[in-house]
Amino acid sequence: MASRTSLVHRITVVVGAITLIALTNMLVSLTISTSIQGSATAINVAGSLRLHSFGLLSDMYEISRAQTAYTEAERLKVIEQFGDRLRSPDLTRTLPEDSAHPLRQQYQLILDHWANDIRPALALPPDQALNQGLRSQIEQFVAQINRLVTLLEERAEARVQVMNIVQMVSLVLSVLIILFLFVDIKRRVLDPLGRLVDIAGAVARKDFSQRAHLGGADELSRLGQAFDQMTSQLSLSYEQLESETQQKTAELERSNAALELLHRTSRNLFASHDLCNGAIPMLQELEQLLGVGPILLFLHDKNTPQPVQAVVTATRERPFYCRDHDCNACLVAPEQYDALPSEDNDGRRLLLPIRTSNQLLGTLEVWYPANEHLPESSRRLLETLCDQLATAIFLERQITEEQQLTLAEERAVIARELHDSLAQSLTYLKMQVARLSRLEVAGEQSAFHAEILNELSTGLNSAYRQLRELLTTFRLKLDTPDLATAVRQTVGEFAERLGTPVELEYELPARILSPNEEIHILQIIREALANAVKHAQATEVIVRVDFRSPQVRVAILDNGVGMPGGDQPLQHYGMIIMQDRARTLGGKLTVGNRATGGVEIMLSFVPKSRHVISSEVSAG
Repeated sequence: MASRTSLVHRITVVVGAITLIALTNMLVSLTISTSIQGSATAINVAGSLRLHSFGLLSDMYEISRAQTAYTEAERLKVIEQFGDRLRSPDLTRTLPEDSAHPLRQQYQLILDHWANDIRPALALPPDQALNQGLRSQIEQFVAQINRLVTLLEERAEARVQVMNIVQMVSLVLSVLIILFLFVDIKRRVLDPLGRLVDIAGAVARKDFSQRAHLGGADELSRLGQAFDQMTSQLSLSYEQLESETQQKTAELERSNAALELLHRTSRNLFASHDLCNGAIPMLQELEQLLGVGPILLFLHDKNTPQPVQAVVTATRERPFYCRDHDCNACLVAPEQYDALPSEDNDGRRLLLPIRTSNQLLGTLEVWYPANEHLPESSRRLLETLCDQLATAIFLERQITEEQQLTLAEERAVIARELHDSLAQSLTYLKMQVARLSRLEVAGEQSAFHAEILNELSTGLNSAYRQLRELLTTFRLKLDTPDLATAVRQTVGEFAERLGTPVELEYELPARILSPNEEIHILQIIREALANAVKHAQATEVIVRVDFRSPQVRVAILDNGVGMPGGDQPLQHYGMIIMQDRARTLGGKLTVGNRATGGVEIMLSFVPKSRHVISSEVSAG
């Protein structure tokens, strides 16, 4: 059902009112015109009755004076015609049916006067009728007819006046309704439409502050309210879009900066000589761009059950693998401890694998606030970083294996060269010394000859033994998965030769040494164990390999007889080789007697090759 305040309803009411007034006016006019139809004829008939009445009187005078040739029959006929004319339908149909109406009563009075007075008098002989006062009767009768005509005229004029009044009222009402319609249309249609047009123009100019504020419940008011709601929603949506646009712009700027950072990372990662020093600045910059942190990098190895931490961007304590104690890039101040994640805090952790198509190389652990959502773009950037790290780590491992293979091949070549050249020469010399020993030299030179032969034999045997040690050293290669396995095998080998167990304490993190450093450590351990087997007469030997940031320490201890004089022997070929290896590692080798008995050999050095791609290859 339409509301009473609806514009359509209001216009319908106004049009209906105007239509009703017009129909009423037409109906009243039709009714009045119908009611006064024949009034003029009736007035004319009534007027003619007056003339005929005087004509009857005149005829009576003429007859009495014998001035007319009327016969009695003709005179009576004239009287009957007057009676018929008095009852003429043209006159009677205009009279009201109500007997109490003055017009009907006046007409009835005229009929009664005619029937009772005038007509009987006219039927008498003219002289007699005149003598009985016919003239006065006629005059009275005419006065009654005049009264009837006057009533007829007044009745017709009254109806015409009523019709005029009705038309005037209809005109006034129509004008008032039309004026009301114009005012109402201006107030309820034109003004709201103009306001809505202004709002539409403001919206086109992206101005959503305009409001219609139209009261009421008609269509335009509801449309204005809808416009207000629409502009409010548009304003809110526009603000949201602007906010989202700003967020997207900031996110794109962060992504662009992150992509530039990743580009620099991909360009510089392979040139870095240290994974920690090379990755931390890049990761810290990435944390600031993406609003995450800290970031931890763990490396996986098939020979170790647990992943090994390789990089952390923020920590309370210096990491165990740190080699540069002058670097504090990852250390945070005490007042920032609360910002670091812990197992029971509200931070969230994202674990991203660092892997190739068929091998898991490591894990990137990214912490971010729990009350913030990590955007998908940030996640994709971190995944791209993981791909770059995976490529670098995989290439480093490939290069490490190639280094090990190249080093082993070079040492095998040297061993073959020594065996084919120097070993054969020494064998030839030993054969010649054997031939000289069979010669019998008599006389005073015999003792001197024997002494020389003994010295030659001793020197050749020593040189041959040292050559065998060199061959053994050069043929040594890391054909085991890692240094820990190689050290365990070496310890087992010398335990069998010693006849007693050799205790091993190995606490060196995985992948902290280069292949060259691993070979040097393994050879120093083997040389120290060989000395213990040959010279120490020990019942207990301990091998310790550990990492105390930033140094790697290797110790070989025994409870044997110790060294004479408490110092390492001079011109001992094995000791010279170990000292040379220690210098190659950039470290220090100390050899001395233990207070409890036996010898302690201690090697300490700082690894130089803990990086993504080895420095040897980068330099080459």
